[in-house]
Amino acid sequence: MIEIKDLSFAYAGKPLLFKDLNLTLNKGHIYGLLGKNGAGKSTLLKNITGLAFPAKGSCLFNGINVANRPVSVLEDIYFIAEELYVPSLTPVQFVANTAGFYPKFSQSDFYHYLKVLDVDLDGVMDKQSYGQQKKAMVAFALATNTNLLIMDEPTNGLDIPSKVQFRKLIASVLTEERCIVISTHQVRDLDSLIDTLLVLHEREIVVNRSLDEVVEKITFGTYADTGGFPVLYEEESIRGKNAILHNTTGKFSKPDLELLFNAIISGNQSLLEILKAS
Repeated sequence: MIEIKDLSFAYAGKPLLFKDLNLTLNKGHIYGLLGKNGAGKSTLLKNITGLAFPAKGSCLFNGINVANRPVSVLEDIYFIAEELYVPSLTPVQFVANTAGFYPKFSQSDFYHYLKVLDVDLDGVMDKQSYGQQKKAMVAFALATNTNLLIMDEPTNGLDIPSKVQFRKLIASVLTEERCIVISTHQVRDLDSLIDTLLVLHEREIVVNRSLDEVVEKITFGTYADTGGFPVLYEEESIRGKNAILHNTTGKFSKPDLELLFNAIISGNQSLLEILKAS
């Protein structure tokens, strides 16, 4: 699906954001991309979608270089950027003007998603709240039925009920042919949604693991239930010490992505070595 080869990128007059970065994204997965502010998550997504151009290396979509922006690629990719621009149109008018660029667009799906997300069909989008704008664009993105769907901070501006519906919709639209990439700072919004974790840190992807692989290698808990597992990382909380432990017995636990992310960006090499081990 997506193959990034030896990607190096920098904005003019700035240091490299990526150096010789390699990454493969496969269809049939929902990837969660995490990283600190300024780590380059949004820039990486723009390189994947052909909106930014590497100084070295390439991003391939089904073997085609996205930097050349051929129609066959653009009609099968949809990208929701963190900063939205919506026209002075209703959702119905927007579809009439834009859906034709996406051969697999489904109007029936679009209206269904608008209903589920409680979006006003007749509201002029640029006059709506940021949350309503975001929901309208999420509905449109899902209805394009592109094989690659990329979303940068899609839950920003959504209230709690809308986030619940968002997670349900994303889970429902994943197919064996579709790849979904979601970048967010709101880590807990991804806990029950993604199946593969990507962490961008210090110019490279330091973690690229399915959550099943993560919980095979490490377990999450408190000092009260460590079961003698070696403690790799810990944080104080109102309920005691939350800990990441080396899983040496195969015991399953629910992953705590926020705790894991904090551990990774703290520079915990022992944890990274365990996660990278085959």
